[in-house]
Amino acid sequence: MALLYSAASLATPSGTMKLIIKLHPEITIKSDDVRRRFTRLLESNVRNVFKPYEFKVAVHNRWDKLELVAAADTPEQQQQVRAQLKCIPGIEQCLLVKESDYQDLDDIYQQVKQVWGDKLAGKTFAVRAKRRGKHEFSSMEVARYVGGGLNQNCNTAGVKLKNPDVTIELEVNKDKLLIIHERFKCLGGMPLPTQEDVVSLISGGFDSSVASFQMIRRGARTHFCFFNLGGREHEIGVKQVCKYLWQRYSASHRVKFIGVDFEPVVAEILEKVDNGLMGVVLKRMMMRAAALVADKLATSTIVTGECMGQVSSQTLANLDVINKATDKLVLRPLIAMDKSEIIRQAREIGVEDLAAGIPEYCGVISKKPTVKAILERVEEEEAKLSADLIERVVYAADMQDIRRIVKEAEHQVSSAETSSTLPEAAVVVDIRSQDEVDDKPLSLDGIAIEHIPFFKLATQFAELPQDREYYLYCDRGVMSQMQALLLKEQGYSNVRVYRPK
Repeated sequence: MALLYSAASLATPSGTMKLIIKLHPEITIKSDDVRRRFTRLLESNVRNVFKPYEFKVAVHNRWDKLELVAAADTPEQQQQVRAQLKCIPGIEQCLLVKESDYQDLDDIYQQVKQVWGDKLAGKTFAVRAKRRGKHEFSSMEVARYVGGGLNQNCNTAGVKLKNPDVTIELEVNKDKLLIIHERFKCLGGMPLPTQEDVVSLISGGFDSSVASFQMIRRGARTHFCFFNLGGREHEIGVKQVCKYLWQRYSASHRVKFIGVDFEPVVAEILEKVDNGLMGVVLKRMMMRAAALVADKLATSTIVTGECMGQVSSQTLANLDVINKATDKLVLRPLIAMDKSEIIRQAREIGVEDLAAGIPEYCGVISKKPTVKAILERVEEEEAKLSADLIERVVYAADMQDIRRIVKEAEHQVSSAETSSTLPEAAVVVDIRSQDEVDDKPLSLDGIAIEHIPFFKLATQFAELPQDREYYLYCDRGVMSQMQALLLKEQGYSNVRVYRPK
């Protein structure tokens, strides 16, 4: 457990990191009261995020910035600090600084040379200096003295004030010298929870994952509502996505994961609803169910990953009809984004592999889906469904604290062994789709390979000789991990995951 020691003394002894945390610009333009509240929330969030770490962390609020000192002794711990700060909503950028005492201008130059001298070989550079407090010199004089000394005594390519190869930043703050070693971009956005809670409808795919992330980034504590259309396999995959989003971007606050078995709803829609309207009716049923979930969580906002015109149910006319299923506020962060943009952002935030490994579960597929649904006609079809259908499935829903899912996932991952090498008697089961196999065939010298697509594995694995050891393979390792866990739950102990180096 990380210990938060007093930030009154922020000197940085050997083996510690000091960082200046810059606020997102939108925070700095708020009124004083709002800005103070947002900054205090961000300070608390940073403290909460670092609580599980083994090293000590101090955080201090300086009004226009936060200062953080971490007793991170090893390169691994220092990288953990950087990686974590990059993912906390509300932080625009971080500056890694060295703080020390100084005597005069020459002492400032000597200290800067010690840090930067060897890094300037063959490069143009500029010195940017800031000064706070009363001194016998100006900021410009500091920059000129330090820059001139470095240019004369280091093997540089010269001073270049506009677009240099290297920019050296330093600050003289009263009797302290701060030399900026590194500047790195962070997430931006607003601290959690500066906005009200929301319920995000998540399927685990690119769209809903990115939409959830965008709400987290804007400071809304985001609960995850999952309508299960694909059984246990689908649930495991979606929980992995939610676990990742929460741990990486919103671990400072508890959220809920709500799993709703929607197969009874799909069954009635397939049996009773006109084929062309099934997709719109399904989405309206999801909205009604999400509204009941939102009521349980005392929130008034639902978030979806829908994008205008991406599929038939997402035309403007159909979205209008879908909206009328609830009086809750429905937000669609991706409404005008291209699919390529959504996938790119999924890659940037780290969910691309997880989302790509989750199969599409459409629930219902209309042969000729309507693109301009009429509300009265849709309501006539919905009247054919059981009156208490949505209440029943939501009442039976499983609502869990996300931390319980994290513990479950840790247990599941540990129970599915992964190997990068194969014994001679091993059989590799390639669970990719036929198109993936055709595009990139798997070839292993002396190793038997079976091809069983993941969606057939549950029924066909039992037909394989059970006196062999089987290693499941897919490109990213996500789907093979899910399938191995499912097979183990069914009692098969001869299953592992093959992940070549």
